[in-house]
Amino acid sequence: MVDLAVHCVHAFPDEALADLRSRLDPGIDVHVSPEIPENAEFDVLVAGRTDATALAASPRLRALVIPWAGVATTLAEALSDHPNLPVYNLHHNAQPTAEYALALLLAASKRLVPCDRQMRAHDWKDRGRGQPALLLHGRTALIVGFGSIGRRVGAMCRGLGMEVVGVRTQAPSEPDPDGFEVVGIDRLREMLPRSHALIVAAPLTDATRGMIGAAELARLPESAVVVNVGRGPVIDSAALHAALASGRLFGAGIDTWYRYPKPDEDRTPPAEEPFEDLDGVVMSPHRAGMVDRTEGLRMVRLAATLNTLARGDEPPHRVDVARGY
Repeated sequence: MVDLAVHCVHAFPDEALADLRSRLDPGIDVHVSPEIPENAEFDVLVAGRTDATALAASPRLRALVIPWAGVATTLAEALSDHPNLPVYNLHHNAQPTAEYALALLLAASKRLVPCDRQMRAHDWKDRGRGQPALLLHGRTALIVGFGSIGRRVGAMCRGLGMEVVGVRTQAPSEPDPDGFEVVGIDRLREMLPRSHALIVAAPLTDATRGMIGAAELARLPESAVVVNVGRGPVIDSAALHAALASGRLFGAGIDTWYRYPKPDEDRTPPAEEPFEDLDGVVMSPHRAGMVDRTEGLRMVRLAATLNTLARGDEPPHRVDVARGY
């Protein structure tokens, strides 16, 4: 007896699908195909990029599971015709992305990329005397987007001996259970002058687009480091490039960008500004969530979500489509 029929449009690796099925409760049937079947009768659609036709294909549809974090713009538009359809994200990439944010912070603050390039040329002349690395211990990390990723980054920064301030949409009504200082977005500008590392892990929404511009960057201490593992346009690109090019900011580690290649392309400038000309910038092609165990982590979270739905309970990470996360 099938208690929950699931249609997945993503061609996950066979090994990952076998892992998923091994974790599912009895009675959950998963069908995998990029095509929506005629006379569809599935209860759950697993899709991150789909259209209104797929969402309307099954009269039994009662949940959409996006197999990553965030909501694509085209999907959000399609969902406008289904305002009562519950939508869930998977946050399987939270730990890998947090680790990557820490790697970018360390690489930028220690000038690892220029040092590596010099050593490959057998050049020893700058051993920290020309531009010393930044000591992070005892300094403050301001983490904008203090959710699944941001909280993990905070724990790592705390391990380095940094003071951590998290920024959320609204300040919590009770003290943080892990003892972090957490403030609402209305206090962002107030917190910037005390922040030696600005780490962005926020989603891109109408409210967050361009939230950090020239005025906000100017409030950071001189020689601060900026890291972005959220979405590129949360930080104004021209303002960020100008602050880095002038030398006012020490450096940046950027994994999420402003331009992306089209399918079958792999040589696209990631921004209008030439960030590649700046020695203090560590550039990464939006790969923070990809690790050797990505699909395994995804299947664990997907199985847990489907099992919860089959049992009639509410899974975590329900998406407010209007807000974008």
